[in-house]
Amino acid sequence: MKTIKQNVHYHLGNETETDMYSEVLNGLKKSSKSISPKYLYDKRGSELFEEITMLPEYYPTRTELHILNKYKHEMADAAGSDSALIEFGSGSSEKVRTLLGAMRELNEYVAIDISKDFLYQSAKALSIEYPNIQVHAVSADYTEKFNMPELNSERKIVFFPGSTIGNFERDEMMAFLKKTSQFLTKGDGMLIGVDLKKDAAVLNAAYNDNKRITSKFNLNLLNRFNRELLADFKLEHFSHHAFYNKDKGRVEMHLVSLKNQRITIGNEKITFNEGETIHTENSYKFTIKEFQDIARKCGFTSRNVWCDEKEWFSMHYLVV
Repeated sequence: MKTIKQNVHYHLGNETETDMYSEVLNGLKKSSKSISPKYLYDKRGSELFEEITMLPEYYPTRTELHILNKYKHEMADAAGSDSALIEFGSGSSEKVRTLLGAMRELNEYVAIDISKDFLYQSAKALSIEYPNIQVHAVSADYTEKFNMPELNSERKIVFFPGSTIGNFERDEMMAFLKKTSQFLTKGDGMLIGVDLKKDAAVLNAAYNDNKRITSKFNLNLLNRFNRELLADFKLEHFSHHAFYNKDKGRVEMHLVSLKNQRITIGNEKITFNEGETIHTENSYKFTIKEFQDIARKCGFTSRNVWCDEKEWFSMHYLVV
């Protein structure tokens, strides 16, 4: 009988100990109510976001995939041989397939994601598709300290697509990039997707699609609070609102209270005035120079930049 070599490995990177109730309650008690965008991504939220990426108005995913497909061999050359590719927030691992196909000398792929079941399923599929690559699935919140599996490759390359970097506030972004540069060593690299500044009409359409999938995605946050925190939000009393704030260089996403109302969450009462909002997410946009300047301050040197023809999106290869 032929022996099948096992090339997928599962690891627990960290145990998330976030007190969701306290964190959400503190956010709703602030004078300007806000919630961390990480709470948008429960199972239903993740499914809705996958739908969003397919929408005609939502350009980032298809544009980044276009860049990856067009320049994958240049990216593979930049990463070099005897490397391990480490993806932060791997999700369905769709984008990384393009790189894995081009990086012929890649030894190891490490997928890191907070959603354990989804992660393990994706890692198993990848291990079958790429039998010559050692696939490690690490269940962890990559923004916190986590345990990495022991790797045998000479160099590490972090892959961070999707312009997720734009969801961080400026100080959080700097801290995250500095921590990543310290996680790597001299000569290691980071391939990162960065959304670029563009016409406000394009940005506003991307976050206010005609099918209202983004609205469902945003409002699903209240469903989650009702289910997990014993809240009593009525979704029909809130509406989705997203817009490009040019002065701050970001798209803001909010939930707007349509009336004066009082919400119960656990044992607490939260009052909303008509028109008051919960700020649920930011998505910062950059010029290429703005992002390169930020990366330089965090211990990176910009080696390559690839863009689409419209210069709507960019992928940067940074070196420690």
